[in-house]
Amino acid sequence: MGESIIKGRGAQFNGKNKFLKHFQVPEKSAEYRAALDEWEVEKTETQFFKEHPKKIVNKVASPDVGAAFSINPYQGCEHGCIYCYARNSHQYWGYSAGLDFESKIIIKESAPELLVKHLENPKWIPASIMLSGNTDCYQPIERKKQLTRKMLEVFLEYRHPVGIITKNSLILRDLDLLKQLAEMDLVHVMVSVTTLDEDIRRKLEPRTASGKNRLRVVEELANNKVPVGVMTAPIIPGLNDSEIPAILREAGARGARSAGYTIVRLNGEIAGLFTDWARKHYPDRADKMLNQIADCHNGKLNDSRFGTRMRGEGHLAGMIKQLFTINKRRYIHSDPPFKYNFSLFRRKRQGQLDLFG
Repeated sequence: MGESIIKGRGAQFNGKNKFLKHFQVPEKSAEYRAALDEWEVEKTETQFFKEHPKKIVNKVASPDVGAAFSINPYQGCEHGCIYCYARNSHQYWGYSAGLDFESKIIIKESAPELLVKHLENPKWIPASIMLSGNTDCYQPIERKKQLTRKMLEVFLEYRHPVGIITKNSLILRDLDLLKQLAEMDLVHVMVSVTTLDEDIRRKLEPRTASGKNRLRVVEELANNKVPVGVMTAPIIPGLNDSEIPAILREAGARGARSAGYTIVRLNGEIAGLFTDWARKHYPDRADKMLNQIADCHNGKLNDSRFGTRMRGEGHLAGMIKQLFTINKRRYIHSDPPFKYNFSLFRRKRQGQLDLFG
């Protein structure tokens, strides 16, 4: 590994924001190398900003995502996963998809009240809403802000279904609410398990829960009758594709009822960030990794086509699909499949937002 690696972060630099005309570039000459390291460390201290959106429930346009709507109480994510497709969206806020994405976190403190307002709208028809979908709703700042917990309280009060996807064991803090929602078939949780190799995890997803702790989350939820599955995502050919059988075996043994996967795609600024990351952390196999990713996406690192972008295509993508399918059939028992109960939804506030007063 190179000496310039910033520990505890996924991205190693801030790339240019395509929406901005001007941007800063730190001095890269050899005589300023020591100062550069100090500058980068100083600039990567996490900062938090408040946002006051007009709405919090967003329609999901992609047919590749298994939810009609999503909620993201936070923009940017301190987990720092280098491959995260949400990095590009941080540019809309005037930040970089690189270090800024994981060190400048935007907090939507009015999210619970906005959810109440949304559910009280007489035109709203109950539909699947996913907590996360862009950035993790249980990232570290949630421990203090508790926006996700407050929204779960709203979903419970309104008897409205909610899906959750996370890679943070903080979700177990809200087990009391999840159990009540599960009793009415109102919640389903997907735990993202990318790797069981701690050395890879620390480099790939530096501020997330360990693979061991994510499996513990699966077990705790299953033992408390909360429907839970795993996302072996993203699969990065040449890095973690060989772990598919082990992840599904361990998850199934702990009660996972469903499983899914995606193959990594390096869209937008993520291609440059990931390439830099791969060459610094895995110089001996970076080219193999990048070539195999491209092999799954018609020769390119980026694929934005609906229907193929999440699973890839070609011989290697087909082998990954077969490996996943065989092991899912072997280890994951999902009979009967989970279905949300939409019949219990009720409006009760009539516009009063007094729960958080």
